[in-house]
Amino acid sequence: MIPAGRDGSVRLGGLVARDHWFDAPLSYEAPDGERIRLYAREVVSASAPDRDLPWLLFLQGGPGGKATRPPGASGWVGRAVQDFRVLLLDQRGTGRSTPATAATLAARGDAAAQAEYLSHFRADAIVADAEVIRRALIGDDGRWHVLGQSFGGFCSLTYLSFAPEHLDSVMVTGGLAPLTAGPDDVYAATYRTVERKNAQFHAAFPQAREQLEAVAAFVRANDVVLPDGSRLTVPRLQALGLALGAKSAIPGLAYLLEEAFAADGVLSDTFLAGAWQALSFASQPLYAVVHEACYAHNAATRWSARRVGAELAQFAPDADPLLLTGEMIYPWMFEHDPALIPLRDTAQLLAEREWGPLYDLDRLAANTVPVAAALYADDMYVDAGFSRDTAARVRGVRTWETNAHEHDGLRETEDVVDRLIRMNRGEL
Repeated sequence: MIPAGRDGSVRLGGLVARDHWFDAPLSYEAPDGERIRLYAREVVSASAPDRDLPWLLFLQGGPGGKATRPPGASGWVGRAVQDFRVLLLDQRGTGRSTPATAATLAARGDAAAQAEYLSHFRADAIVADAEVIRRALIGDDGRWHVLGQSFGGFCSLTYLSFAPEHLDSVMVTGGLAPLTAGPDDVYAATYRTVERKNAQFHAAFPQAREQLEAVAAFVRANDVVLPDGSRLTVPRLQALGLALGAKSAIPGLAYLLEEAFAADGVLSDTFLAGAWQALSFASQPLYAVVHEACYAHNAATRWSARRVGAELAQFAPDADPLLLTGEMIYPWMFEHDPALIPLRDTAQLLAEREWGPLYDLDRLAANTVPVAAALYADDMYVDAGFSRDTAARVRGVRTWETNAHEHDGLRETEDVVDRLIRMNRGEL
């Protein structure tokens, strides 16, 4: 990166990037209480960095994931900066914003104090943060555009529920959240999709079935330790199925399995390192702790994925054939992953918490903001059936339903965001 100006901006592969910092309340119910810091990176095209363009706020997937770190003006970011001044927000607790990790949470005290702190890290608080930022950048009456990927799409629906008057348009990619389905309904549908994804994976990579069963047999018979010192169990092995929902990640899972064994018949260092990288929550513990809560609209989750999965014998660790799981968070993860062990009791309290509303269904039904959404017909993470129901409940949503992409369509090609921009303009 080469400095581009005295304002601290840098040039980066056809982009000009500038850092922004904001102060926000931890709790918007206590605005004079504890404060947190929010970080966002503004990016514009280097070919015309001073051009007067509308703002586009990008809300990253997750929850618990930091914003895109673009290498340059390529992919969706390269397309977006043709029409917008893009703001890549590190949502509260992620990236360079005040972090929420096992270490920072430990300083807050016991599990009850940690759980109370993390109760302020859902979509409603993220939207309130966005409003703080909007006012700082473009004024009290300013309006901007929003692009939400996956969980960022969930946040976009929350934005449309509570502050639509400040939005010029919304784009959603793989993130039309279920509005009326509870967590158990969500996971019942997700498990069905994951089972189908297993079949598709083994049809595409027939050798992976034999390798997976061999790895499972080895894990059952031996004490297998990952590079971080934690044990690899069969349920943890099954959790590698998280990759089945991203087209760009599926071949990597097959390649990992084909190198599972070293010449002496033990699990290879390559496999153990790859499994650890895929299974560890060290880089985003917040994802594991508040994941189920993103489905809890006026509800408690009570470890929904575990309860629903316990009724499905085909997903048992001793099932034959062994099925991989998907984007599920289980209590045992807080027993095995060193990054999550300190948060075990905190996660339990959050699982028992009765959460408040994330959406205003009446306001969504009366929506007047243009909304264009990419709905992925075979999405493993966000059920297409619930997404169709949501599209029908939010007035004016225009959907592009496709099976050309999986959940990672935004990452794969700039065509997705290009199409949504044109949809909101009425060109498609």
